[in-house]
Amino acid sequence: MMRQYELVERVQKYKPDANEALLNKAYVYAMQKHGKQKRASGDPYISHPLEVAAILTEMHLDESTIAVALLHDTIEDTNATRAEIDELFGEDIGRLVEGLTKLKKLDLVTKKAKQAENLRKLLLAISDDVRVLLVKLADRLHNMRTLEHMRDDKRARISEETMEIYAPLAGRMGMQDMRDELEDLSFRYINPEAYETVTQRLAELSQRNEGLIKKIEDELRELLVANGLINTSVKGRQKQPYSVFRKMQSKSLSFEQLSDVYGFRIIVDDLPSCYRALGIVHTRWRVVPGRFKDYISTPKQNDYRSIHTTIVGPSRQRIELQIRTRRMHEIAEYGIAAHALYKDGEGGGDGELLSRESNAYSWLRHTIEALAEGDNPEEFLEHTKLELFQDQVFCFTPKGKLIALPRGATPIDFAYAVHTNIGDTTVGAKINGSIMPLVTRLSNGDEVEIIRSGVQVPPAAWEQIVVTGKARAAIRRATRMAIRKQYAGLGHRILERTFERAGKIFSRDTLRPVLHRLGQRDVEDAIAAVGRGELSSIDVLRAVYPDYQDERVTVKPSTDEGWFAMNSANGMVFKIPGKARPGEGEAAAEDRLPIRGLGGNAEVHFSPAGAVPGDRIVGIMEDGKGITIYPIQASALQKFDDEPERWIDVRWDLDEANKSRFMARIMINAINEPGTLATVAQTIARLDINIRTLSMVRVATDFTEMAIDIEVWDLRQLNQLLVEVKELDCISTVKRVYD
Repeated sequence: MMRQYELVERVQKYKPDANEALLNKAYVYAMQKHGKQKRASGDPYISHPLEVAAILTEMHLDESTIAVALLHDTIEDTNATRAEIDELFGEDIGRLVEGLTKLKKLDLVTKKAKQAENLRKLLLAISDDVRVLLVKLADRLHNMRTLEHMRDDKRARISEETMEIYAPLAGRMGMQDMRDELEDLSFRYINPEAYETVTQRLAELSQRNEGLIKKIEDELRELLVANGLINTSVKGRQKQPYSVFRKMQSKSLSFEQLSDVYGFRIIVDDLPSCYRALGIVHTRWRVVPGRFKDYISTPKQNDYRSIHTTIVGPSRQRIELQIRTRRMHEIAEYGIAAHALYKDGEGGGDGELLSRESNAYSWLRHTIEALAEGDNPEEFLEHTKLELFQDQVFCFTPKGKLIALPRGATPIDFAYAVHTNIGDTTVGAKINGSIMPLVTRLSNGDEVEIIRSGVQVPPAAWEQIVVTGKARAAIRRATRMAIRKQYAGLGHRILERTFERAGKIFSRDTLRPVLHRLGQRDVEDAIAAVGRGELSSIDVLRAVYPDYQDERVTVKPSTDEGWFAMNSANGMVFKIPGKARPGEGEAAAEDRLPIRGLGGNAEVHFSPAGAVPGDRIVGIMEDGKGITIYPIQASALQKFDDEPERWIDVRWDLDEANKSRFMARIMINAINEPGTLATVAQTIARLDINIRTLSMVRVATDFTEMAIDIEVWDLRQLNQLLVEVKELDCISTVKRVYD
């Protein structure tokens, strides 16, 4: 276990003027509070905060952050209080320790909604002060290093949580070494067989190529020095097990097919030397096509900057090279922890200062802003995970602004990344000057120009095309708003008529004071709820006018007009007098039906919901019934899927002289008010369509559902009816029923 003076010496190596008294006080306080507590390994509990502090000293963090690491478990696991820590160490350190205490209670691998809500809390705490993240990641890293002492079920849960949240979060903050170690440690427990196999193969490869890394390092260094790059560092290493396994999985390769297991870093003094080193290496060895990336000119969002290239280098070995300056290397290793604000202790937890300097922290703050946009925790979780796990492509606006997007992103994602309003009004896109489909996947360096229209509403189908969480959330929101607007219009008409019948005047202002009684957030939600049938217009009327009494009298209809009455008993069926069913009293043989493919003299029927010319139809041989004709959309056909011998290939065979009508069934959801059925019937009659039967069921106070069997000439006439009925003010929905 590390001693007190050793911790102080570690900090003083990179910060000679560190506050030694603060470190000593925090060390002694933590030692006293944890006392005789033990970890699962049997080690004194104080060893854990000491190791967390040691990890942070490797990142050269300031003494305040090291003190927080020493104290991070005191409130949670001892009798220490926030007030006591504030008094001894100051409010800044007290706030951080309390923030970490709350995070310690999180259990991210749980049900989806709870996981999402916990991730919200985690990111909100981090956005308040990024040092919370640094201590939390160091805490998680030490816990993963000692995970073998936990039960098997806890190992699996903690490893999944680490792989799912903490490792990618470390990567997003630019802390690549920590991400690599967290992934490898998680991999060991999530997939132990694969871990053991890959580790063993890497050990065999290392033994077989003993001395190869050193040989390549020396040859690269000699080449660079010979060309004037004297103060150059070259370091090679074999890739980590999880990195190798991930590549095997993503590329569907066997271990033997991997050709770039070794990676080398060339570290130079300044930026021009990066490109000079690249030229020297490319002049000497052959480049592997398509494996060059310049993250210096276009840095990653986590501030990572480096040149990547792959060459067939010394000993004919295919190797990956990363070329960067020392400052770039420091940021690549430690990410946000290497930022000057934290190395020098300036600014403390000032997120605004840091976000101006760091793209990584800026990304985090933008993610937090998405909290306000997400309508539920699950959408936020989806958004954040998409952002965490995706590789990136870099595209440009016509004015040269750089937009970073996940790999696989489309112009729709690009539009929403620029601004939500631009995404909502997108109708097309030009990629590198050419008009391209909106489903086109963008590539690095593409220039994208969005074509917009002020009347556009994003189709709901776009949600299946886009890959960014922001775009998905915006499309869902726009779709919900469009649906709400549609139902709000219908609800407004219902309320106007209900209030008018009661002798009252309806206005939106009358609803505001009673929203709490109706259980609605705003006026538009209340009106839309009426339009959807979720809220009765009478209930709204009574909420606004509590003393209102319904004094209307329902007049019992006469026999001749019975099917025009909206107050009939639920489920009553009306048959139009004077009209026999088509085919009644007639033979049902093939020569009396305009359908080809009916053999013999089998009895022929139509399905209960009918079929009309223009439908694609099939015949089914049914025991005791003869042949039944179904539209291909009928769900009843599913029960015959395993009996192909019953299916008969039939089709319509109409001629100009044939003037037969055929039955179809439609379902209408209509506003429950006098005159609605008459309006529907008049529309049907005007189109020369006959009503065979009609049934009505009251489904809500303001809505009645009508099932109407109609007789039409063909599918075109039926579709015209559906369009015209849907446009009626008194109709909520209308559809054809196939069963």
